[in-house]
Amino acid sequence: MHIILVEDDTQLGAAIARALERLAYTVTWLRDGREALSALRDQTADLVLLDLGLPGKDGMEVLTEARRSHVTTPVMVMTARDGLDDRVRGLDAGADDYLVKPFHLDELAARIRSLTRRAQGLAANRIEAGALSLDLGTSEVRFRGERVELTKREFALLQILMERAGRLVRREGLENSLYGLDNIVGSSALEVLVHTLRRKLSFDTIQTVRGFGYMIPREPQ
Repeated sequence: MHIILVEDDTQLGAAIARALERLAYTVTWLRDGREALSALRDQTADLVLLDLGLPGKDGMEVLTEARRSHVTTPVMVMTARDGLDDRVRGLDAGADDYLVKPFHLDELAARIRSLTRRAQGLAANRIEAGALSLDLGTSEVRFRGERVELTKREFALLQILMERAGRLVRREGLENSLYGLDNIVGSSALEVLVHTLRRKLSFDTIQTVRGFGYMIPREPQ
């Protein structure tokens, strides 16, 4: 899952980025409102964490202009503006959630999981597809009842595919979600990752749609 973090406080931004990366998220950290609006309009992220007090362009302006441009990416506002009017204004402007600073990183992670479930039409932290099950809360993966140990990036790939079981996921979208905007990705990086994940599950779990991308069937065996 690719998250764009928009936070101009260096210490806080670094702490959030580290925490999210430990949870297997891919993070692109921006510090300027104009950069944030450009990134939102590109709609390359799965979720945006948006501070309001930003240089260049205020976060509320960023959110308002993004929604006027028909950007549908989920946005969680993170701000010290804790007044009722501020929260109502933020939600009415198009925020999907509103988190007041200071906050605990565990709460941020739980809210991200909640937004992810909502965006994918899921009701619980557990995703199941045939013999596969994945728990977003504990990061536990089981295949045919047996626990499978995955790297953070393998887990992230499996999550993306399982959330869209039965549907083709294009390689460009996978590369963006797994590696973000700041990384130069080798042409074979995704293929290697898919291969190592197949070895830990089974080689017919992930199907290749040649020239387009990958998919997990709704009922993989």
